[in-house]
Amino acid sequence: MEKINMDSLITVLDALETKGFTTQFEVSHLKLLSLKTEKRFAPDQVKIIHFYRFEGESNPDDGAILYAIETNTYEKGTLVDGYGPTSDSTKADFMKQVANIQK
Repeated sequence: MEKINMDSLITVLDALETKGFTTQFEVSHLKLLSLKTEKRFAPDQVKIIHFYRFEGESNPDDGAILYAIETNTYEKGTLVDGYGPTSDSTKADFMKQVANIQK
């Protein structure tokens, strides 16, 4: 994937959207849920194309991680999680199970 200006989370989200990552994902009931199609995906049906880590300027606890994801049905989108103490353990546990990481 080509380089993206990483000034902010919003900047990267906008850049990824222009590259076709238009779905927003969440983790629900141990599956990745597409908020666009309402399809659910197991960790082995998901590929992490790239991920980006952001740290808060004034507070390191304000960190976030953004995943650019493609599913086995070629649906592309993003998942945002807190980083460090603000991490959502459900999201983090799911993402640890994803073996296909391309970065």
